Amino acid sequence: MILTVPGMARLMQDASQLESDEPEMESSLHYIQLALLVACLEWHWRGRNDFFVGANLTIYYSQQQLRNRDFRGPDFFLIKNTEKRPRRSWVVWEEKGRYPDIIIELLSESTARVDRNQKKILYQNSFKTLEYFWFDPEDLEFAGFRLISKKYQAILPNEFGRLWSEVLELYLGIHDGKLRYFTPDGELVSTSEESALQAQEQAAQAQEQAAQAQEQAAQAQEQAAQAQEQAAQAQEQAAQAQEQAERLANQLRALGIEPE
Repeated sequence: MILTVPGMARLMQDASQLESDEPEMESSLHYIQLALLVACLEWHWRGRNDFFVGANLTIYYSQQQLRNRDFRGPDFFLIKNTEKRPRRSWVVWEEKGRYPDIIIELLSESTARVDRNQKKILYQNSFKTLEYFWFDPEDLEFAGFRLISKKYQAILPNEFGRLWSEVLELYLGIHDGKLRYFTPDGELVSTSEESALQAQEQAAQAQEQAAQAQEQAAQAQEQAAQAQEQAAQAQEQAAQAQEQAERLANQLRALGIEPE
């Protein structure tokens, strides 16, 4: 599609015509990783309606970009304090001039150089995105940067190799070969499927504990019954002993012997 100046002006006015125009992702690993990042955050923030997550979605930000067809669609980006609704693309001039608060690029052999250089400069100088991370799903290269005094500074890892995101208020780190979120306490942020599985496991454990408690109660009841029976037997034996003692005392009296 070749746009004339009037055509570009119309598109600038009618952002609804701006579809996302991003290439397919490089591998199934990249698809899985991207889906995981989106699903985990959507589930973790399921009670919120004040954010938008873009996944391999074009960001439109200037008329010059349209003229040059210089489309820039991060693999993953997040904008906070905005309306949570479906969008065909992110059009900056239709979104109160808002740019992503955080961007995550998934490196590949064909994109790594651009992601580490041109895109990093674009996100730093033009987007002014607060945090920028990249991750390679194949060799697990992982790095993060925070905008400080208008320049990206590397985020230092904690003792577990995880990087803190002030935007997300979560850690980002590698778990089982995937980039995942972690809470400030270090707990893995689960997907809805993982949460459901955990709930099932907890329910099964609770059921098992209830069965064990019921069995212990039955055993305790049986032991109580046995103890009651033993007490009754002891009481009967005591009565028999007392009866024998009285008989012996009577026999002694009959013989003229007063029992002590």
